[in-house]
Amino acid sequence: NKVTYTPHVDSGDYVIIINAAKIQFTGNKEQDKMYYRHSNHPGGIKSISAGELKAKNPERLLENSIKGMLPSTRLGENQGKKLFVYGGAEHPHAAQ
Repeated sequence: NKVTYTPHVDSGDYVIIINAAKIQFTGNKEQDKMYYRHSNHPGGIKSISAGELKAKNPERLLENSIKGMLPSTRLGENQGKKLFVYGGAEHPHAAQ
């Protein structure tokens, strides 16, 4: 919502998301949706369901979904570094 917004320029804004632990899924996504990661070793694929990841680390669940929507460029990486996700309502950041 800036007048000076340009898609190819990082405007310097930080995004702080609170109450990530209260995220809800529709349908059967909590049991059916799987998240995968690989250690680059043979047989090193690990999978976890969305419900298990939500119980274990809801911040990572939301952070990975948002960072997946950003471009895979230096601009997207820099924008991803300005994203902060917290499970509760408390956070160490102050308003400007």
